[in-house]
Amino acid sequence: MPELPVYEIYAVKYAHLFRHSPENFIGGDEHDVPMPLDYFVWAIKGQDRSFILDTGFSPEMGAKRKRQHLRSPAVGLKAIGIEPDQVQDVIISHMHYDHSGNHDLFPNAHYHLQDREMAYCTGRCMGHANLRGAFEAEDVVAMVRRIFTGRTQFHDGEGQVAPGITVHRVGGHTSGLQITRVMTRRGWMVLASDAAHFYANFQQSRPFPVVANVVEMLEGYRTMYALAAAPDAIIPGHDPLVMKQYPAAAPGLEDLVVRLDADPKSV
Repeated sequence: MPELPVYEIYAVKYAHLFRHSPENFIGGDEHDVPMPLDYFVWAIKGQDRSFILDTGFSPEMGAKRKRQHLRSPAVGLKAIGIEPDQVQDVIISHMHYDHSGNHDLFPNAHYHLQDREMAYCTGRCMGHANLRGAFEAEDVVAMVRRIFTGRTQFHDGEGQVAPGITVHRVGGHTSGLQITRVMTRRGWMVLASDAAHFYANFQQSRPFPVVANVVEMLEGYRTMYALAAAPDAIIPGHDPLVMKQYPAAAPGLEDLVVRLDADPKSV
């Protein structure tokens, strides 16, 4: 078997939301302490090409959703040498507004998503206000347009985006949510996206309250542990601790871009 390529992984922070811990767990949290969300896109850099996981949301969407939009994800990507218009592959973990916006940011990319996610966000489930609340119709329409111009690749369960990069449907948060496994200098790492918003969600098996299927969410935690080379090789989707546990990609990029395949700090 040929040796798999090894990638670098970066988290690019572009937005922020202040909230309290009871909002982040089913059943709340008795401590009721500040527990904000950071918003990221992730860059997977190989020797010859780069891949992007999720696309974030625009300033206009931040204003609509009352989120603090700090900067375009393009700022952080360019800071680590990635030009958005040169990106050929974008992985969409799921179709919520904060993961599938910025429709024109990657004009030449093909988009990878799960069959079940596209069926979920265009089918009968969107007839329920509780389920469609985190989706934006224009994001879904933009993806439909990409289908009709040949810019999508669908996966059914487990799929390979490139050697050393695989996607795995776990569902839970949405019906077709997929996690991304990447070969790095630390071995296999798992980018959870919203399969786990915080470390506490999967480390303590305490599900996030925005959920389509609680059983799938809990089983998804087990899947992440099984796919990762080590427990600390799982990266949650919104936890500000990520910015504290990993070093800046370069001097001056603190609180903007951190390198996830570096050894984590003790915090």
